[in-house]
Amino acid sequence: MPGDATSADIRPRFFAGFPVSSWAFALRVLLAMLLALYVSFWLELESPTSAAITVAILALPTRAQGMEKAGYRLLATVIGVIASIAIAGTFSQTGALLPAVLGIWVGLCVYVAGMLDGNRAYAAALSCITVALIAIQQIDSPLQVFPTGVARGAAIAIGVLAVALVNEVLAAPDYHPVLAIRLETLHRRVTEFAERAVRGEASSATAAADMLRDVATLHPEIASLVTESISGPARTAAARSAMVGLVSELALARTLAALPAASATSRDDRNPGASGQVTICRTHLRDEIIRRNAGVRDSLEALRAGDYPLRQWRAPLYRSPRIAAEAGVRAAIHFILIAIIFIMAGWPTTALCLSLVAVIIGLSATAPDPRAFTTLAVFAMPIACLLAGILKYLVFNGVSEFQLLAIGLAPLVIGAALLITLPSGILPPLGRLSLVFTLVILAPSNPQSYDPDVFLVTCLFAQLSPVLVFAAQLLLPSLSGERRIRLLLDEAYRELSRLDSGRARHLAPEEAAFRDAARIEQILTAKGATAPPPQVVAEALRCFDEAVVLRRCHAELDRLAETSLGEAVRAARAALTLRDGGAILTAAEALRQTAAQENLSIEPVLAALVPASIVFEPSQSFAGSGQGTHP
Repeated sequence: MPGDATSADIRPRFFAGFPVSSWAFALRVLLAMLLALYVSFWLELESPTSAAITVAILALPTRAQGMEKAGYRLLATVIGVIASIAIAGTFSQTGALLPAVLGIWVGLCVYVAGMLDGNRAYAAALSCITVALIAIQQIDSPLQVFPTGVARGAAIAIGVLAVALVNEVLAAPDYHPVLAIRLETLHRRVTEFAERAVRGEASSATAAADMLRDVATLHPEIASLVTESISGPARTAAARSAMVGLVSELALARTLAALPAASATSRDDRNPGASGQVTICRTHLRDEIIRRNAGVRDSLEALRAGDYPLRQWRAPLYRSPRIAAEAGVRAAIHFILIAIIFIMAGWPTTALCLSLVAVIIGLSATAPDPRAFTTLAVFAMPIACLLAGILKYLVFNGVSEFQLLAIGLAPLVIGAALLITLPSGILPPLGRLSLVFTLVILAPSNPQSYDPDVFLVTCLFAQLSPVLVFAAQLLLPSLSGERRIRLLLDEAYRELSRLDSGRARHLAPEEAAFRDAARIEQILTAKGATAPPPQVVAEALRCFDEAVVLRRCHAELDRLAETSLGEAVRAARAALTLRDGGAILTAAEALRQTAAQENLSIEPVLAALVPASIVFEPSQSFAGSGQGTHP
């Protein structure tokens, strides 16, 4: 079959167990790192290690991902240098107050990271890390903060330029084809879900929640398309519109599936017009699903072509200020507790250890599970010390020629880069952490230092830092998954109670639905790889469905507010405020009769009010209306 031939043609080729594309990525990382180190040595920069570490951090398989992260890294470095100068200049002579101020800065950065996602969250964490590597390491010599910050900034800029140059010369692949494939796969899944709803078949609530999660997960990745090429902004807008369209289509499909069968409505003696309303609603929802599906298809075509979509949607991010604030407070306490231990112990040369503590706390803030990240750092640090010792004393063994440095670094960099390209599991983050930590401990310089006493002390304190962070997180644990889920659900209910006010409806219904999908994604991933209980998924979807129908009701009623149907519109709003299903259905029938007298078409309003009447029936809910959550 032709399809089989096509699949065979695009099947990736492997060498030594890894795809050829992974080897090409590893080669780009090695060349960029060697270029960054060579230029740093040639310019005699104070911190050539920062250039190499920058390359290791920006080691991402595609051009867009690396360039976006590079931009945020430069921005965060500038912010961190300014903060370092301000903190060191103001509090350098305050004794024990300085660690407290540094802890507050760490907590503030963690809070901001909790309110963002993707590389924006990384930039917030890096602002904390930059202060750690500048202000903390120069804690006893505050006058050196400014020149150290300038030297670090220059080295980072060289690392960024090296990555950009190598990616351009070696034609690093674009990221938009990967995102297009993932969005097209999701489009097929949502289309199949909608087709089952049109046929009246039951659908799984878990399947719907999984699709909402998978769509929302793409949010931080789509932002990286802006830096990919000249058409990057257009592709970003197209991808965002596709995401919002997918969520909207899925929400409409769930609304359609929740409608009662025609036989059930024909026997409803409370409202003789209920059957006609449901028929109108069902027809309108089917047509609307078809329109949304076509809109998603157009957005995907625009993504492929690099054009702006016909309709541009925003994809607002949902973040919980309460969760971010609690994470920030805990991070500040963790740092201050560890700083107190060092002050009480009176150990010399602990600046590196305290700096790494701040680094691990900052990076763990961008991970789904901070303690799991710290645990990984506990294992990665001894590996890094071992690798650095092998390179320094067995491979280099006193030499200082750059050619030998390049040969010695090649196996380490290539091996770690290959691990980074693995699709999932513990090896990709372990490979990246081991590479970064090895470079930190090895500290390539010209000439290279080979003092064994300094190396042993560095390794000792480097391995102590993740252990202390892990102990602090045990003493004051991060928010549990159950606690995060409860906070997210409570915030969803509070938003539902405020939906009748205009202040709570500042987003278009489609955009607000995507924001709610992002909250569902956080609920489903709050416990890491462990899925939440089915009742939690049903509760989250119930909040999602109620918010969707309420926003659609208010949006459609707003369009009729200034017409001759104003009195009937106000009655419908009052019924929505009461959350009374029977009153909503009665108001919908009154609105239909009044519109018939005025020769007005109000199918969109009925298609919004009828599902709302079902949602707020005491014995009914979307979670239990044919969605497969009950046997």
